[in-house]
Order: sequence, then C-alpha cells, then structure tokens
Amino acid sequence: MDQLVQQISILFPEFSRWFSAGFIVFARLLGFIRFAPIFNRKEIAGIVKLAFAFILTIIITPLLKPAAPPSNISPMLLLLLNFAVGAIIGYIAQLLILAIEAGGDMINTQMGLSSAMVMDPSSNSQTSILSRMITLLGLIIFIELGGFYWMINALIRSFTLFPVYAVSIPLEKIINMDYLVTTTSNVLYMGLQIASPVLLATLGQDIILGVISKTAPQVNVFQLSFLFKPVFGAAIMIWILPMLINVISDFFTSFSNIY
Repeated sequence: MDQLVQQISILFPEFSRWFSAGFIVFARLLGFIRFAPIFNRKEIAGIVKLAFAFILTIIITPLLKPAAPPSNISPMLLLLLNFAVGAIIGYIAQLLILAIEAGGDMINTQMGLSSAMVMDPSSNSQTSILSRMITLLGLIIFIELGGFYWMINALIRSFTLFPVYAVSIPLEKIINMDYLVTTTSNVLYMGLQIASPVLLATLGQDIILGVISKTAPQVNVFQLSFLFKPVFGAAIMIWILPMLINVISDFFTSFSNIY
C-alpha cells in the first residue's frame, strides 16, 4: 500500500498535498458532526454521517488551496487540534438546543410528569416525553430558520481563522467570549422563559388547592393535584404553543450572528 501511494505521488505530485489536507479537514468535520445539533442525533446512522463528512471534505478541500504539509509537525497533533476546533463549533450550536431542552424539563417537572420518562437514544439517558417533544420542535424551528446553513458557514469560516496546518488555536477569534457566556447563561434564562406560563399557572393552582385544604380538610388535595396538574398544564401548553414558537424563533435569530 505504501508503494502504491508513493507511485501515485510520483505520477501525481499534487496527490500528497491534497490527501494530507483532506484527511485533516475530515477530522475537523468529524468533531463538528459529533457535537453539532441535528448531526449528533443517534437516529442518523453512523455510515450516513461518515458519508456526509466525506462529501463535505471533497467539496471544502479544493476551496482551501492547501500548501504542502509541514514535515516538522506531528500529523496526530494536527488531527487532534482540528477535531477540537470542529467540536467547539458544534458544541456552541448545541448550547442553543440545550436551552430549549431545559425549558421542556422544567415544564415536565412542574406538570408532575417526572415519572413518565423514556430512553433517549441520542444521549443514552432517560428523558421526559415533554422535554423531547419541545426539543424536536426547537430542532425543526432551527432548521426552518436556516440553522443548518449557519453551522456550515461557521465551519467553512473556521478554516480562515484556524488554517489546516496551524498548531495553536486562536480561541479569541474562534469564540466570542461574550457570546459564549451569554449563551451558557441563557440555558437557564431561556428555560425559565419557555416554562414560565406553566410554572405560574401551576403555582396558582397550588395556591388554590392549598386554600381548599385549609377550608375543607376532608378533601384529599394531594391526590387532586396529581389529576389537575397534567390536565391543566397540557391546556396551558396548547394555548401558548403559537407564542412558544415565536419565542424560540426569536431566540435562535438573536444568536444567528454568533456564526
């Protein structure tokens, strides 16, 4: 195999240059696909992800016009650094989806559906049904607003900020720290904003049930809360769903310039 590669390199002098650059671009794409929303879903077969990364590698590598690979730098170091850069870009995008998922978890807990858990194959953990539904809704809105284009555009621009054969990651250029702090803090803030209608409605219901328990102690308020909370919470969710879509859309649009 080594002799075949050497013969091809002699016949095609550009082969070594293009092959080395393409291999490193492929490593960055693997890191990106591993952590980026939509791509990191385990519902998507691994062979599909690899094929998509390979196709993008073929498309992106000629655009970079790579130079000859440096001989004084370890190829393994280049692969690890490029994988890390792709993972950083994908994880920043994933933070936006985590904020939506946090809101779904809060609603699910407040409605008393914590025991209704299912296995999420994308994270290999137990997740609530309502949280999963809101997360999928957020993914659909993210795709509809052009999130797929935003992420690919950020990935392509990363080759300008961090070239293929670079050995030091310029975090101040790749990551805007103000945006990163705001995005991570918004995981809780956005979750509360999504869940606030249900939280306030169920809080009012708890106050009413508390008053009933004091005025009519013979009424089993504890059992009534198990009946009323899911029904009341579902009614509130149906009522606020159009507003919820607008809130999620505005949230994604406000962070579109992070890419």
